[in-house]
Amino acid sequence: MTDFYQLSPDQQAGRYQKLAELVLPNWGLQDATLSMIKMRENAVFKVEKQNQEKVILRIHRAEYHSDEALRSELQWIRALAEEGIDTPAVIPTLDGELFVAPDNDIAGKPRQIDMFAWVDGEQLGSIEGGLEGDAETQSSNFRTIGELAGRVHNQACAWPPPEGFHRHAWDVEGLMGEEPFWGRFWELEVLTPGQVDLMLRVRSKVTEELNAFGYAPDKYSMIHADMVPENVLVDGDRIRLIDFDDAGYGWHLFEMATSLYFSNPEGSIEHLISSYIDGYRTQRDLSDEDLQSFPAFLMARATTYLGWAHTRNETETARELTPMIVAMACEKAEEYLSA
Repeated sequence: MTDFYQLSPDQQAGRYQKLAELVLPNWGLQDATLSMIKMRENAVFKVEKQNQEKVILRIHRAEYHSDEALRSELQWIRALAEEGIDTPAVIPTLDGELFVAPDNDIAGKPRQIDMFAWVDGEQLGSIEGGLEGDAETQSSNFRTIGELAGRVHNQACAWPPPEGFHRHAWDVEGLMGEEPFWGRFWELEVLTPGQVDLMLRVRSKVTEELNAFGYAPDKYSMIHADMVPENVLVDGDRIRLIDFDDAGYGWHLFEMATSLYFSNPEGSIEHLISSYIDGYRTQRDLSDEDLQSFPAFLMARATTYLGWAHTRNETETARELTPMIVAMACEKAEEYLSA
C-alpha cells in the first residue's frame, strides 16, 4: 500500500486502469472502453459498451470493508430500491457475484471491485465547489435532501436485515472511542498542542451527550452517512442517491449533520438546517427535544473529518483538504464548547 501511494497520481490512475481492464471480462465487457471519473478513496470509471450503453465500475479502497460488509452494503442498496428510493442498480458478474476481489498487487493490495448501472443527473454541489444555485435554490435542495433522508430512515427502521448482514457503526465507540472508525482524530499530525487539547475536550463532552441521547430505534438505524450534495443527483424530477461506501448504523441526526456540515463553510447554515428539517418532517417525526442535541452531532461529524485526514494522509485528496478541515473543526469546537 505504501509503495502504491508513493506513485504519482498519474501512475496510480494507470494502475487502476490496468486493474479495471483485468476484471471487465467478469461482466462480459472485455471490449468496453474505460474512462476515469474520479480517484479519491475509491477509483470510479465510466465503462462504455460497444452499443454505447454506459455503466459504472468502482474499485474500492483497500481493506476499508470486509467482503461481508461490502456484500451487506449492496444488499441494502437493493432493499432501498425495492421501497422506491432511487439508488444505482447493482450489476452482478456473469457468475452472479455482487463483486470481485482479484488477488493481485496491481493497485498496492487486493481490492474489491463492483459495478452499477449508469446514473444520470447533476450533483447538488461539492465539497470543493460549494453549493449550486442561489439561496432559494439551496434551501429547496436541502428540503429535498431532508425528505430523502426521512424516506431512507423509514425503510431502515422497518427493514429486517438478512442473515449475515454486517456494517460498521457510527455510534459512541465508532465516533469517540479509543479507535474511532475513521481514526484517532486528536492525533492528526498537523494539530497544534492547543488544538489537540481542544479536541480532547470536545471528545469528552460529545461522548457524554451522545450517551445521554441514547439508541432508541426511532432515531438510530442504518444510515447513508454521506448524504452530502455531491451524492444526490438531480435529473429532471428524479432524485437519485449514490455512494453508499460509508453507510452503517448511526443516529438520524448524524445523517443530518453530515448533509449540512460542508454546506456553507463561510457563513450561516441556519436556513439550510430549517429547510432540511421541513423536508424530513414530511416523511417522519423529528422532535424539537431531539434537535437540541444537534450541535453534538455536528461536532462529532467535524471530528470524523480530522480522523479521515489522519488515516488517509497518503492520498492527495486528504492532503489538499486538511487545512480546511482543521480550520472548520476548530471553529466548530470553540462554538460548541462555549455554548
